[in-house]
Amino acid sequence: MSAAINGGVEPSDFVLEVSGLGVSYETSVLHDVAFTLAPGQRLALVGQSGSGKSTTISAILGLLPGAGHVSSGTVKYRGEDLVHADRQRLQTLRGRSIALVPQDPMASLNPSMRVGDQIADALRTYGLSNSAEVTRNVVRLMTEAGIPDAENRRRSYPHEFSGGMRQRILIAIALSGDPDLIIADEPTSALDVTVQKQILDHLQKLVTERGTSLLFVTHDLGVAGERTDTILVMDEGRVVERGTPQQVLGNPQDEYTKALVKAAPSIVVEREQSPPNAAAAADAELRADDVSDVDAVASANVLDINDLHKVYKLRGRGKEVHALNGVSFSAKRGKTTAVIGESGSGKSTIAKIVLGLEKATSGEVLAGGRNVDATSRAERSLLRRFSQPVFQDPFSSLNPMWGIERIIREPLDVFKIGTQAERKRKVAEVLEQVALPASMLGRRPADLSGGQRQRIAIARALISEPELLICDEAVSALDVLVQEQILELLRQLQSGLGVSCLFITHDLAVVANMADDVVVMKSGEVVEAGTTRDVIDRPSAEYTQSLLAAVPGSGLLHV
Repeated sequence: MSAAINGGVEPSDFVLEVSGLGVSYETSVLHDVAFTLAPGQRLALVGQSGSGKSTTISAILGLLPGAGHVSSGTVKYRGEDLVHADRQRLQTLRGRSIALVPQDPMASLNPSMRVGDQIADALRTYGLSNSAEVTRNVVRLMTEAGIPDAENRRRSYPHEFSGGMRQRILIAIALSGDPDLIIADEPTSALDVTVQKQILDHLQKLVTERGTSLLFVTHDLGVAGERTDTILVMDEGRVVERGTPQQVLGNPQDEYTKALVKAAPSIVVEREQSPPNAAAAADAELRADDVSDVDAVASANVLDINDLHKVYKLRGRGKEVHALNGVSFSAKRGKTTAVIGESGSGKSTIAKIVLGLEKATSGEVLAGGRNVDATSRAERSLLRRFSQPVFQDPFSSLNPMWGIERIIREPLDVFKIGTQAERKRKVAEVLEQVALPASMLGRRPADLSGGQRQRIAIARALISEPELLICDEAVSALDVLVQEQILELLRQLQSGLGVSCLFITHDLAVVANMADDVVVMKSGEVVEAGTTRDVIDRPSAEYTQSLLAAVPGSGLLHV
């Protein structure tokens, strides 16, 4: 790395030095990875899933799973060799000197322990024993991490916090050892843009005030470009490009980096408004034989939501939470309607009500003109076929014990559609529609990549020929290349099949390039709705303007 990138710091002063690093399992997976990190420097590792980012940080921390081992090279923390350090020394360094902020707080926090007790456990591990001093430091760390009313909130459990607040608790735990190097592994990938900005602002403040070094692992090029000093691009276990954000994102040299930058969505609206889908309308007429109300099926809208309310009652507290408060909007046939907003805005609650997984407190939801609160078994069966979901995490929504063929075929079995031979042919057809080979049918979800699993989830949703796909954060956990592949697949399916899509997301860049219409929600209410071009290019609500302002890296990408 050049002296300019390192700020002229001499090698002896580096917090972290990685040189010629290779990692092997049965075969080599990491090859000659090298970089340095100076005090207070912020460095990003970017690349698609499987590029070697997580393997690199696992090697640094001495946490390679199974038969994984460092096969070549060195890792030095302030000049000390970590590759050959014994377990006790590594345990001493982890947390106290090198801290990790993991991606998923609900997988990292103990759901049965109060958050203050979890931070206290870390403090005791690092030597504090006086109970009053531990409590004072718990409150101090939670306050430093941006959690208000820390004295009272330390007694709360993880499920009583929002996603952004849970991530702040992980930051508080990471800070408890007063480290001089923080490794943040995708800490904001599942957060909406405003919460993401708050977390990143706070990390930046901590790095600046404490002089802490930051190794930031992410697939979000906008975050990497806006929040770090240096970017390393990884592909197939190798560093293929490095430099400042302006160099790497503004003028990429490697073909892989160029592909990443090109695939990264921007908030520039490129999708042209298409005319009403005649094929979809004709298809709706053909389905009239399946229901008693022809006019309902032939409705111009695939979805009509009128004055929808949903109130949750909190057990034992006598309190109510108004998740939805008078929501009304429509979604056109053959189009994509995006519902955006922060966590807790009510987006997913709408999806659950449309799918029949939740019942509204009041109001009306018409799917193809038919009320989703239908009471007869025949009507409920028709509604289940009408709308099918594609969830955020395909690994948790696909049965890990089943083969791919059975997973895709399941809706046909449930709805008793066709003979065994016809079902088999239909599975083959829909697998071809999502651009996967027939050889996939004998595999299980664990054998597939994240993008392949999401394609299987889409195939399963399509096989019963629904009129409406409900995609709930369906691409938020995917890297930019796989994300673009899935979005392009959805565009092609919509064009070829005339299927409508309700796209629930917090990613405005995805909305700008995927949706025809947008509904913006805040605290259970619709604050703005219109065509994508109107909402993105000419937002009228201050809340929408704040969402757009919070999108990271818009000045570096696609300039």
